[in-house]
Amino acid sequence: MCLECEEFIKNKSKILDIGCGSAIVANTFQSFFDTEVIGVDVIDRRIFPIAFSLIDGKRINFPDNSFDNVLIAYTLHHSQDPIALLKEAKRIAKHRIFIYEDLPEDFLSKFICYFHSFSFDKFFGNKDKTTFKTEDEWLEVFKSLDLKLVHDKYVSLNFEPVKKKLFVLEVLGA
Repeated sequence: MCLECEEFIKNKSKILDIGCGSAIVANTFQSFFDTEVIGVDVIDRRIFPIAFSLIDGKRINFPDNSFDNVLIAYTLHHSQDPIALLKEAKRIAKHRIFIYEDLPEDFLSKFICYFHSFSFDKFFGNKDKTTFKTEDEWLEVFKSLDLKLVHDKYVSLNFEPVKKKLFVLEVLGA
């Protein structure tokens, strides 16, 4: 993931990881980019000691433009209100938002995403139902929020039934 984002993130830039989960990705980005990564999530599941704040899933308690970049890795489909979360990411980011998402683009991937939703919600007792969007749906959301797509790339392997994609969004006016 770091290599896929490398051309867009400067070393020592400040990064917020929304939905950091175990903090494995945040810890890796922190080392790779020689920077501090702060993680936020609705539950503290960290296994790495990164800086961390609990959030309610809609509002993030940091000032406007307080991070150079925001990372949202496989989190939006678990969010109660992904649009509100993206608005917060846009408010907080000075430069770019990096989004990794699974895309239910065909019958098999829709089935797998449905199974993922069902099992995740049951296993973690998720009261906010997991939902997935197609690539076209995400592109419409980004456009409606005035987020400019500057790069996108499939990051899944050819044999994976669910396409995984990186979207690099520029915060307009930044």
